[in-house]
Amino acid sequence: MARLILFAALMLASLSGAAADDGIGGQSGFVSIDCGREANYSDYKDPKTGIVYVSDEPYIDAGAGENHRISATATATAADSYLLQTLRSFPSGPRNCYALPTVAGTKYLVRLGFLYGNYDGENSSSSSASSLRFDLHLGAQRWATVDDVVVQTGGISRMYEVVFMGWARWAPACLVNVGGGTPFVSSVELRPIDDELYPSVKTSESLSLFKRSDMGADTTTLTRYPADEHDRIWKGTGNPGSTDISTQEKIQSENSFEVPLPVLQTAITTPGGNDTTLTVAWQDTTSSSEYMVFLHFADFQKIKPRQFNVTLNDIPIGSNGRSLMFSPSPLDSSSVYSSDGYRADDGNYNLVLRRTAASALPPMLNAMEIYTVITHDSPRTFHKDLDMAFDAIMDIKYEYGIKKNWMGDPCFPSEFIWDGIKCSTAGDDNTSRIISLDLSQSNLQGVISINFTFLTALNYLNLSGNQLNGPVPDSLCKNIAGLYIFSYTSDGDICNSRTSSSRSTNRSTTILAISIVTPVLAVAILLAFFLWRAKGKHNVSTFDPPRVPDPKKAPGSTTDHWSHLPINGSRQFTYEELKNFTLNFQRFIGQGGFGHVYYGCLEDGSEVAVKMRSESSLHGLDEFLAEVQSLTKVHHRNLVSLVGYCWEEHYLALVYEYMPSGSLCDHLRGKRDVGETLNWAKRVRIMLEAAQGLEYLHKGCNLPIIHGDVKTNNVLLGENLKAKLADFGLSKMYISDSQTHISVTAAGTVGYIDPEYYQTGRLTESSDVYSFGVVLLEVVTGELPILAGHGHIVQRVERKVTSGSIGLVADARLNDSYDISSMWKVVDTAMLCTTDVAIQRPTMSTVVLQLKECLALEEAREDRNRAGPTNDAVDVVSTFGPSAR
Repeated sequence: MARLILFAALMLASLSGAAADDGIGGQSGFVSIDCGREANYSDYKDPKTGIVYVSDEPYIDAGAGENHRISATATATAADSYLLQTLRSFPSGPRNCYALPTVAGTKYLVRLGFLYGNYDGENSSSSSASSLRFDLHLGAQRWATVDDVVVQTGGISRMYEVVFMGWARWAPACLVNVGGGTPFVSSVELRPIDDELYPSVKTSESLSLFKRSDMGADTTTLTRYPADEHDRIWKGTGNPGSTDISTQEKIQSENSFEVPLPVLQTAITTPGGNDTTLTVAWQDTTSSSEYMVFLHFADFQKIKPRQFNVTLNDIPIGSNGRSLMFSPSPLDSSSVYSSDGYRADDGNYNLVLRRTAASALPPMLNAMEIYTVITHDSPRTFHKDLDMAFDAIMDIKYEYGIKKNWMGDPCFPSEFIWDGIKCSTAGDDNTSRIISLDLSQSNLQGVISINFTFLTALNYLNLSGNQLNGPVPDSLCKNIAGLYIFSYTSDGDICNSRTSSSRSTNRSTTILAISIVTPVLAVAILLAFFLWRAKGKHNVSTFDPPRVPDPKKAPGSTTDHWSHLPINGSRQFTYEELKNFTLNFQRFIGQGGFGHVYYGCLEDGSEVAVKMRSESSLHGLDEFLAEVQSLTKVHHRNLVSLVGYCWEEHYLALVYEYMPSGSLCDHLRGKRDVGETLNWAKRVRIMLEAAQGLEYLHKGCNLPIIHGDVKTNNVLLGENLKAKLADFGLSKMYISDSQTHISVTAAGTVGYIDPEYYQTGRLTESSDVYSFGVVLLEVVTGELPILAGHGHIVQRVERKVTSGSIGLVADARLNDSYDISSMWKVVDTAMLCTTDVAIQRPTMSTVVLQLKECLALEEAREDRNRAGPTNDAVDVVSTFGPSAR
């Protein structure tokens, strides 16, 4: 039951191809939700934007709200978006939230769409409908009020948008009932944006959109993705007392605000081009909000000087306050913006662009954004305890499928009862936290989750009256200050008896599994090698890779056996094309289980790696199809991209992006001339990037994908050692979101296989987590997973850890040049990943957070060293050392 719910699709950051690799204009990190759409309906792509929209059910608590469709009459008049035909209403509960996946420290745009469409039959003219009013909250902070305008406008939709900085792995977007009728929502969209955009946005301050205008464009014009890679919506806006101008010239948009080209190609200027001032006015007499303006310019000519200053109600506006005189760059974008929020007492705002004496031309304005400032009442600092507690609580919720009203952040404001959770914060910065958690009689089943151990300020835990079993995590037992009620009445002292015996039994199981797996797979590999040698048909230097049986036909049949398995989204190469691109397979660059790999260069100059299936390949058609179909569904900056494939007569081939720096294994084993051993910062950064790729497979896809063969050979390195996970030949995809595991014959690489998976044949995300933990230990020690006569790396490290000296664990080639706490923390994370009981292993999302902290510790050490010499080689026991285990 626990694995059934565990993030069951919550982290669907981009379903069915909605995410693409950064840097190629893809929908990286987009979350696009069609509210009220049944989960059993297929996802769909908006015909104008190409954005894929999905059901909202994975993002909202089960049973929360009701699905509705707008009326037939409203459907006929609705804005041309299929997205707005359905909605979810929330007739019960004061607060209902969508849990949106985020990364702490990353900026996001979240947009909620509303179209009433007389879904409830009340009609917009009735008093009950027209008095509709409810609030929108981001976490605990109100950021907008939805009022009767959404029903008075009939078939026209309304959008509410806020730009914020993520503070944890979830951002709850909540609808709060304030007694003004039933809250509802039609769509929820989350978009990551670059850190350079909107400098005022930080953990303590967000921006709520008031207006975003494409000045000079027709009022029917609307520009968004893909023209705007962040999917901001720019609307054409008429402005009284101005003249519209435009150009077809190419305008560079390389400043930090990345305004799309069509928006920059239109502008307004003064009537007739002779007046000295250009004014944009708006009014807000009902709000006490402070406003910030962001203005975007690009001059359409290079001949005459154009210069002006900008004021808002006579207050100068400059580029972050640095300049009052502004000259738009010719055919190149530039921006100026408010450095602080401003509120007019009378609610009247006048933005004035005034020509200077040095200017030959009047002012112009291409685009404008107006925001209201949201100052967060509750602090959001990236304090370890605060962030980990929120994430751990949400992990527990989804792991056990808890139906309690856990929405928003339980620890803001400073004290708040959260249906079984009491969280108190104290201290001047509100970062001292005490958590009491009562989950008694909550129908919890399975093993006690390791996520409880990440509630570092937990002082009361009641798990009585549930159907829990198995060992209690060590750190809970060691917290003698807390009051913990487990209700294992038949087992006496759970922490001392059950845990010690269970760990002993499970560790023995691990050793037994490894002792069995190693010789069996070794024999299989040797047998395959001798069979290959016996055939004697293949040579590395051959220019014509051998043929294999026709992959599309079953043996002895003329039927196109595989034609019902479409492969979409990748280029299909002919064999002749591959011969040309590889110069007749001239440059051999590697070999794997599938076959030989050759360097190639496509017609556009793109470098590729061409992997030709050999006759002696241990990988068959299933592996070929698994790899192609997995990689056509997933796109992420830390996953190697599949460029295309060849499926022609007797030839099978896979074409990938070329990774010029080889594999992590090459660097750890000294197989590549890299000039120096990978230092600790580079190692941790590589592992963090690989972990992000693996996290995406588990939590960012429509249905989870299990890699099945995580190892150092499959962590490939590109320019600047950017890491990407590769080789999906053994990957498996869940077929439904209710699936808890995949039953298969155990496969993988000796030393990396999860012992529990090997014993049971039940493949889960935790199987990848185990393999990743082994890779972490390789990176720490520089050693192979298995050393003859010395056992497995998990046992070797475990023995060394007991000494309390990290120097005995760390790779000697690092020459003690590392932050000790960072090293201990990586070791501790790796040991948690390789624990015997799969359910006790952390998720990859947790591993990513841990590695980010490890990298920050090491980078801080490097900064200190650049500032002055320190003695980092002193071997002390860190708080991340043996005592933590």
